[in-house]
Amino acid sequence: MLRPRPYEQLYDRFRWDLPDVLNMAHQVCDGWAATEGDRIAVIDLSGGTRRDWSYKQLWQLSRRVEAALIEKGVRRTDRVGVLLSQSPLTLAAHVAIWRLGAISVPLFTLFKRDALETRIDDSGLGVVVTDAEGRAALRGFGLGLVTEDSLPAGARPTVAEIETAPDDPAVLIYTSGTTGAPKGALHGHRLLTGHLPGVEMSHDFLGQRGDVLWTPADWAWIGGLFDVAMPGLALGVPVVAARLPKFTPDDAVRICRTGGVRNVFFPPTVLRMLRASGTRIEGLRSVASGGEPLGPEMLAWGREALGVTINEFYGQTECNMVLSSCGTLFEPEPGCIGRPVPGHRIEVLDEDGAPTEGEGEIAVKRGSASMMLEYWRKPRETAAKFRGKWMLTGDRGIREGAAIRFVGREDDVISSGGYPIGPSEIEDCLLTHEDVVTVGVVGKPDAIRGEIVKAYVVPRDPDRADAALAEALKAWVKERLAGYSYPREVAFVDALPMTVTGKVIRKELKARARAEGDGAA
Repeated sequence: MLRPRPYEQLYDRFRWDLPDVLNMAHQVCDGWAATEGDRIAVIDLSGGTRRDWSYKQLWQLSRRVEAALIEKGVRRTDRVGVLLSQSPLTLAAHVAIWRLGAISVPLFTLFKRDALETRIDDSGLGVVVTDAEGRAALRGFGLGLVTEDSLPAGARPTVAEIETAPDDPAVLIYTSGTTGAPKGALHGHRLLTGHLPGVEMSHDFLGQRGDVLWTPADWAWIGGLFDVAMPGLALGVPVVAARLPKFTPDDAVRICRTGGVRNVFFPPTVLRMLRASGTRIEGLRSVASGGEPLGPEMLAWGREALGVTINEFYGQTECNMVLSSCGTLFEPEPGCIGRPVPGHRIEVLDEDGAPTEGEGEIAVKRGSASMMLEYWRKPRETAAKFRGKWMLTGDRGIREGAAIRFVGREDDVISSGGYPIGPSEIEDCLLTHEDVVTVGVVGKPDAIRGEIVKAYVVPRDPDRADAALAEALKAWVKERLAGYSYPREVAFVDALPMTVTGKVIRKELKARARAEGDGAA
């Protein structure tokens, strides 16, 4: 675990120390079950009442899943799906799969048939751990299914434990597909170790006495599974499991109170919902957020409504938790997405692939423990993701001292009248207006400027969403940012297109803006 000390010392002195034999099942379950079996691992609120699970109970459940998988013929490197929401069974399934040396494939319970088919076919999985709802969704796929009611009654030891190395494949996590078809990022057993320093930083040194960790983010995504669930188990911090058919601010208050939550990961979309509803949550020690940068207004709101400084972090499915803020180490830097986490070297590269002090592409040096092994069965896409010793993120940034300021996705940057404009800064500015709930900003084709800035705004009061408010919002940005970067057009919408992980799908907004331009022409 990281120990509180000046950031520079933490970063300069840190070195990865990966053992020759490493298995995530031991890190999150087996080791604790053998030494502190009665320690609380999971606080399960998914059934409407609270039930605490110890590490020994989680171990026993995972052994039952393991026995069922063996009966299904699962062997080393086989891909096994996990189609479950937040629950102890979800955690036990991953543990059982890793213990067998197989590869777990998280699947989102809200996926429709086409989305499931894409991932099932691409991964080549043959067995899925699921529940009754998942069984219905998977009907006709010809898969072997393991459900809780099909598990053997008691834990059964395996014939032999499977030894795995840090680079042996363990989990295949599909990207959310914001920039194209989802790709499977294949990770080794070092993935969890690679996440721990960033998770600890983003929660002001997670692992303090009384810490309890929760997120509304689903455990089918890297943000829920490896930013919260697995790190919490590895650090001995109880993890709250709560099934939410549809998140509401009242749910957040209830879960934090019932589960005794002190540490939470709230995606930016959730923070905006809480802010819009006037929700306050007491008793938190840390709040982390990642996925999109927050502006100074959101950080100020967090101090007032949540009682903490929100720590922003940054990463991708391919290499996660590589930048983070940490309020106990340094003051927040609004607009920045954190400083490099110990163990990860980050640079901003120019077009020639050299580090630059100006704007460029954010890149991560090979050697980060949380970096993927490859894109599953996609050697061409894997090769394109790297330039020499650097993994390219496709995100634009600017180095500001030790921190990185986020500009936008490579293909999100707007070129208007010769000026490169990042949409995030404009979105942050518009979010400070009292009449804006959320917003997405993209470039719209323009015959004179090349592109103009267009803002799609979800208003707080639809009855006030008129031309006067649109002009007021334009002026709001013009007065606070640069004269060339204000939105020339503002459209009011009921909702924005979002990925299942809560990110605005800018490519859909860009397609809409392009169609509007074609129509006008």
